[in-house]
Formats: sequence, C-alpha cells, structure tokens
Amino acid sequence: MFNGIVECIGVIENIDEINCCKTFTIRPHSKLSDIKINDSISVNGVCLTLTDDREYLEFTAIPETLKMTNLDKLKIGSLVNLERSLKMNARISGHYVQGHVDCMGEIIAISHEGDALNVKMTIPHAMRNYIVYKGYITIDGMSITVVRCEKDNFSIALIPHTQALTIAKNYSLNTWVNIETDILGRYIEKFLEARTK
Repeated sequence: MFNGIVECIGVIENIDEINCCKTFTIRPHSKLSDIKINDSISVNGVCLTLTDDREYLEFTAIPETLKMTNLDKLKIGSLVNLERSLKMNARISGHYVQGHVDCMGEIIAISHEGDALNVKMTIPHAMRNYIVYKGYITIDGMSITVVRCEKDNFSIALIPHTQALTIAKNYSLNTWVNIETDILGRYIEKFLEARTK
C-alpha cells in the first residue's frame, strides 16, 4: 500500500529478460533508507518486490505486469517514479494507492496554464466510470486530482513542485502512463451489485 507521494526518481541502469520476465536494475537519485529485500516499492505506480539492494535496486516483472503497465516500454536510461510502501503511523498526504495498475493511458495533449502543467490522456472504455471529476487518480504512482472528465479521456493539472520531483516533467505526446483508479469507487460498485442480486 502506498499514498501516491513520489519520494524520488530512479534511472534504469540495466534490463535482463529471462523466460518472458524482465529484471530491472534501478539507481535512485537519492537514497531510500529503511528498505530491505522483499519490501514492496512502487515503480511508476506498480507495486514490485525488491529482490536486491546491494548497490542498486532490483525488481522482476512477470508477463502479466509487463502486459498491463508501461514497464515493458522502459529502456536503459529511462526515468521512473519511486515510493516506499506506506507506514500506518504516517500521514496520508495523497490517497490509498495499491500499486495494482488498472490500465495504461496515452497522453494526447499537454499545455501550460501559468506554472501549472495540464495533461490530457486517454482512458479505456471499461475504466471511464471510475474517473470522477475532482476525484483521486494515480498516474505513474503520483496521487493526482482529476480536473476534467470527457467520454474517452480525462485531464490532470500538475503543480510545479510535482513537476520538479517526478518524471512528469519529461511527459510528451504519445507517452504511455500507468493508471490506477481509486479503489473506493470499485468497492462501492461491488457492494451495490451484490445488493441488487
């Protein structure tokens, strides 16, 4: 479990592909303290298990994860957002994020409004009911507020601080991002379905 507040950026130093899985070696730009092998770390919003922390961080992604997320598009030199798992005695600065990506979206428009960065992205039809105006959304591990919802896309606005500390500053048209919708909406839908049966 995470809260969508990116702690640092990491750079992909190496990618090994074995038996349809990919192992990523990541060098964080700043040290992530208090971590150990078997910990869950959010990498671009994907909950991955830390398998090596001797020099750099190492994670393995299985085929299902690669299919559902933008991790399969990473190359050596790519930048990723990193966040350690949440401690229950800490403040929730974002929202509850599972690290279970629902889908990917493609960035179709980028504009600036003063210092704010406005980003519009596509959303698959099956996910659009979970995108709520002024609701939470997780984009590449960042807890963000939805500022606009349309039929097949939605928009977010990023403050300068978020732009500076995350990979969002490198977003461009046709970039694919990981999207996790707010789990509360999906639970409510499930409860309502059960009541109508």
